[in-house]
Amino acid sequence: MPIRHYLQFNDFTRDEYEHLFARTRWIKERFKQYERYWPLEDRTLVMIFEKQSTRTRLSFEAGMHQLGGAAIYLNTRDSQLGRGEPVEDAAQVISRMCDLVMIRTFEQDIVDRFAAHSRVPVINGLTNEYHPCQIMADIYTFIEHRGDIKGRTVAWIGDSNNVCNTWLQAAEVFDFNVRVSTPPGYEIEPERAGLYGTGHYQEFSDPMEAVHGADLVTTDVWTSMGFEAENEERKRAFEDWQVDGDMMRAAKKDAVFMHCLPAHRGEEVAADVIDGPQSVVWDEAENRLHTQKALMEFLVLGRVAGT
Repeated sequence: MPIRHYLQFNDFTRDEYEHLFARTRWIKERFKQYERYWPLEDRTLVMIFEKQSTRTRLSFEAGMHQLGGAAIYLNTRDSQLGRGEPVEDAAQVISRMCDLVMIRTFEQDIVDRFAAHSRVPVINGLTNEYHPCQIMADIYTFIEHRGDIKGRTVAWIGDSNNVCNTWLQAAEVFDFNVRVSTPPGYEIEPERAGLYGTGHYQEFSDPMEAVHGADLVTTDVWTSMGFEAENEERKRAFEDWQVDGDMMRAAKKDAVFMHCLPAHRGEEVAADVIDGPQSVVWDEAENRLHTQKALMEFLVLGRVAGT
């Protein structure tokens, strides 16, 4: 079987995602029933972190153990990568000692170069440009709560960051629409987002217009990792882009709210929204575990029939 990597959301087709979501449902059911499922017994995942993490590390490490395998944590500060070893050399060595590699780093170029020299599948655990594992879990969560996402409207409020870029790619794969509202100077960069075309998103200067009639409202922190020096400036620029009760009331009555976490209540989201009845953020966070287990199964074993 040829090596498959998961570096951007559009690396997979809709058919492949539908297979992954079917496997996610089955794997999640086994987890909830405390039934052992060890398809990756004696397999090893290496997790390379250059950025801090809670959900990514926990979901991949716990997920690999739950699939019967082992997970090894490497921080670039404590490895030769942190002392200037070329990414290409590290990929050659690390991929000879494991079955999967997950990388959470800064520039997308790093995971692309690593994958080009790896003998095993490589997963993007987050870069400055993309966060495909997050949006895979988000879409699965929406389907769990509201059914098919095709033709639906997603409102993105805030910074056009890596999560936003990935939502835009997902819209093209799944045929839904994204309305993006950002402050001036923080607009979408289509080339950076890796878009095929522009038919699945619209930009709005007024966030209330963006959320009007939306099926899903989502946001992220105003200051992503690596941009901390801009924090005060961003707080001033984004103050009218907080997702609050008025915004949620402008969306559809049954709209859901998502946030990839961690969240800052009182900044990008009001407390009564993230802790309110329309919020599905805790299901969204848990589903990182289950969708990534299906992803690792697929990358190592290919399509596994229902069991």
